[in-house]
Amino acid sequence: MSLQIREATPADAGRLSFLINALADYEHLSHESNPDAAALARHLSPDAQPRCHALVAEQDGEVIGMALYFFNYSTFLTRWNIFLEDLFVLPDFRGTGTGFALLKALARVAVAHNCERLDWNVLDWNQLAIDFYEKLGAKPMADWTTMRLAGDALQQMGAPEAA
Repeated sequence: MSLQIREATPADAGRLSFLINALADYEHLSHESNPDAAALARHLSPDAQPRCHALVAEQDGEVIGMALYFFNYSTFLTRWNIFLEDLFVLPDFRGTGTGFALLKALARVAVAHNCERLDWNVLDWNQLAIDFYEKLGAKPMADWTTMRLAGDALQQMGAPEAA
């Protein structure tokens, strides 16, 4: 069995959508998951603006894991960084080094693009993942609180001004 990590293409959108739903199920968030494979294919296109990126882990031709990411910008450092939106490996393939291989490949992408940081979020109840990340040298950012503006609140804030 040969594990390969490669950059996802728009043709991978269907399998990535399956993995996204599997991740949502694992995180007890299936009620929030509704990936659109056609939209994801457009967003993975090299000429998409803005664009998302993904690495896929393949074993014997089957996509078994993903690292979906995008570039963000540090105003303090005036450099690009990477934000890992989601890392997921199918349950049957966990403990095989697949997650580590995906993170190592993503770290290589960050270094190749002269990024200073690779950031991500982890659910506070996912101690298995937290332990894994800390073993790699990742540090929790306890002094930051994630904020989100969504749904009606976002629509209201972003509505055009009345003339």
